[in-house]
Amino acid sequence: MTPEETKVARAFVACGRWRWMPGMMTEGWRLTCVSLHDGAWSATSTLAHREYHYPTLPDITDPATLGCILQVVRDAHGVQWLTTVPLMTAGGVHGWLIRGLDTPVCKSEAEALLRALQAAPQYIQEI
Repeated sequence: MTPEETKVARAFVACGRWRWMPGMMTEGWRLTCVSLHDGAWSATSTLAHREYHYPTLPDITDPATLGCILQVVRDAHGVQWLTTVPLMTAGGVHGWLIRGLDTPVCKSEAEALLRALQAAPQYIQEI
């Protein structure tokens, strides 16, 4: 990942609504099992059953990880129809936003997801 992508990945992990999910990629390893015990998480990857018990970063260049992050954002807002939208011009994609939320236009899909997660309410009221 680029330094800018690493900064975004660090911000995800620092976000209070962040959670790891099976299927996410970290450090070149795909997570298959994720558990939380007393506020500390552990995970197992598909290769060599590598276990993680320390802070690591999501690979925000991985499509499956972005899909998992989208689900984290949906759960955090309590709205399952949220989606990312590329803003297109004749020259290609020039920005991203989250349909259904009042978020700023962002440089990348991952940054748009980060802004949406940071804007999520602390608690979702159950109806």
